[in-house]
Amino acid sequence: MELNVKTLEGKDAGKVSLSDAIFGLEPREDILARVIRWQLAKKQQGTHKAQGRAEVSRTGAKMYKQKGTGRARHHSARAPQFRGGGKAHGPVVRSHEHDLPKKVRALGLRHALSAKIKAEDVIVLDNLVAADAKTKALAGVFETLGLTNALFIGGAELDSNFKLAAQNIPNIDVLPVQGINVYDILRRGKLVLSKAAVEALEERFK
Repeated sequence: MELNVKTLEGKDAGKVSLSDAIFGLEPREDILARVIRWQLAKKQQGTHKAQGRAEVSRTGAKMYKQKGTGRARHHSARAPQFRGGGKAHGPVVRSHEHDLPKKVRALGLRHALSAKIKAEDVIVLDNLVAADAKTKALAGVFETLGLTNALFIGGAELDSNFKLAAQNIPNIDVLPVQGINVYDILRRGKLVLSKAAVEALEERFK
């Protein structure tokens, strides 16, 4: 499979060959869903917390005598049914993370790349380099290329000017190739790869 390579100015810069083993698969929604669920579960902080009856700062004395009042039998005011009492089965600090086999994670990334190719939402640029760290200038370049919602994947080292200029543009993400992931690929409209990123991906899945 071959794709045209362009420059940031929109000019032709040759062609690049893409491996069918990475970009030519038939995307499976179940694998993509598993990987995204795994990613989002890892991102959850899990710091939610409610005090149980053993943690509430309140007297432990019996509320009133057991018999003779005509009312229900109660002991501690910390019980969940009382205002100011502890929460029954409330949230506790915990990790939401769960395991996913490495092979499934790798397969999910290949399926996400293949899904973008199938939807014709992949653009290959020769390099991601900006002369100056000027957001306005880079936003104009993206507008010329028709990129309003995109994920840019550069090589192992990102150009600092390009990264600084792009980080304030809405709906634009820039990542080095080692940071590529299924969630970010699918949440943006276009996937823009540098030639260095394509080479690194092919080397990674060789």
